[in-house]
Amino acid sequence: MSLHEDAVRTLKEYDGAAPDQDELRRLYLDHLAAYPDGMWKACGEGHLTASALVVDPERGRVLLTLHRKLGMWLQMGGHCEPGDRTLADAALREAGEESGIRGLTLLDGGPVRLDRHPIPAPCHWHLDVQYAALAPAGAVAEISDESLDLRWYGYDEVAGVADESVVRLVERTRAALDRTAAR
Repeated sequence: MSLHEDAVRTLKEYDGAAPDQDELRRLYLDHLAAYPDGMWKACGEGHLTASALVVDPERGRVLLTLHRKLGMWLQMGGHCEPGDRTLADAALREAGEESGIRGLTLLDGGPVRLDRHPIPAPCHWHLDVQYAALAPAGAVAEISDESLDLRWYGYDEVAGVADESVVRLVERTRAALDRTAAR
């Protein structure tokens, strides 16, 4: 299965349980149907990206990166690469590279959220598929070249430093953690 095929499968199975998420899911699927290169940065109409919010649920906190180019506190993530077999693989790779944490695992259940945001030309849109990555006990973060800083924030602190998309990602991640714990 190609990465493109995996993305279509992942999006067809995604249940965002919110009208805005279903609308984005359909938009992403339409994009992939219209653009065979819709997974890659070279697609001028936009492309899928994969990200992961690194979570330490035992301590009630998330790791955010101060993005070097954007100067904003964000989750880890970025472009898919030819070696990525799945969107989940891409999200986990990005989270590991940008956080420096070894032993991250994705929260079961697939993506927790979709987020579409404009980017400068020549591309126009990032169609981000967002996962949650669980940090192992005692995880130590290391700043990558893509970050100005890395910092752990309590769930309730995120709204004070990050934009609304990151706040919504934290909310969706906490809800997914609650569902997992209830099983």
